[in-house]
Amino acid sequence: MQTQTHPLISPALGTERHLTSFHYGPSGGQKIYIQASLHADELPGMLVAWELRKRLAALEAAGKLRGEIVVVPVSNPIGLNQRLLGHLVGRFETSTASNFNRNFHDLAELVMPRIEPRLTGDEQQNLLAVRAAMREALAEEMPTTELESQRLALQRLSYDADVVLDLHCDFEAAMHLYTNPDLWPDVEPLARYLDAKASLFALNALGTPFDEIHSFCWSELRARYGERYPIPMGTISVTIELRGQADVSYAFAEKDAQAIVDYLTHRGVIDATPAPLPPLEFEATPLSGTETLPAPISGVLVFRAPVGARVEPGEPIADIVDPLTDRVVTITSSVAGVLFARQRTRFATAGMVVAWVAGAEPLRSGALLTN
Repeated sequence: MQTQTHPLISPALGTERHLTSFHYGPSGGQKIYIQASLHADELPGMLVAWELRKRLAALEAAGKLRGEIVVVPVSNPIGLNQRLLGHLVGRFETSTASNFNRNFHDLAELVMPRIEPRLTGDEQQNLLAVRAAMREALAEEMPTTELESQRLALQRLSYDADVVLDLHCDFEAAMHLYTNPDLWPDVEPLARYLDAKASLFALNALGTPFDEIHSFCWSELRARYGERYPIPMGTISVTIELRGQADVSYAFAEKDAQAIVDYLTHRGVIDATPAPLPPLEFEATPLSGTETLPAPISGVLVFRAPVGARVEPGEPIADIVDPLTDRVVTITSSVAGVLFARQRTRFATAGMVVAWVAGAEPLRSGALLTN
């Protein structure tokens, strides 16, 4: 195992932060990149990464790793240092209000101006050519702020990975994941090992979040050049939502770390017999089919359906109780699907989205991600 330190731009005199990456196994085979807690207040991933590192160290010592596995357990040291009145503010940078998981460099935009003359009739050579163009373009970027340097450091670590796993969580949620629909055959085994209750597809949800920049670049290159040149899907990228913010436990972390090991074994990165694929309880659905349920009034939020439950149209999801007027308004789902996430707070303001249901039919278009 090798440990690498990646300094960030110092934002002020007397301060300095850095990223730490842990590298297991030999280079030359598949490269796997796994990071945790890009939203710094989403902590289940940090514990999963810690559990995973213990397993990888043992596998490396036993000579069982066939490729390089890079783990970044703390991918947002900036956000970890943001506290407001005792509360960790890890989703947005406080000086710019920028979401830490948005506005990464669009790899397709970086690669397009330089790649066409390098493409040939050899798919493997095209894979290497695109990755070389990515490396060159990212090397030319000159960040000017600490946040820009953090984003760029993460991209320089991950751009050439065959698999990118970005470990997040929601407010209160069942296990679920987001991925590119072009990748589903490669991602479905991961969904099975994780026991995902929702698997959500989007070809471009907008906002350039971390997982999208890795796989959607390849989708765009294939769409533009695929009829003339063979271009593979060079990166399988997935955002894994490890349940809710409070779901930090050794039991969950051990289970989830083992699921990732099982997936890497299934892919042949770990030299072992793959575990049998478990059944997938819920089919994958488009992110555009997710129904967002807003609160029509303000009041105390009382949920009537648990996360991970299958719900039907008209089924009660939550009540909003106004203790001043005695008014009670029930929020119901209008679609059949899975209630995969809901708010952690128990007070709703009018218009606040309180729950999310994964349905099979598209309902929305445009920017599909929340801020």
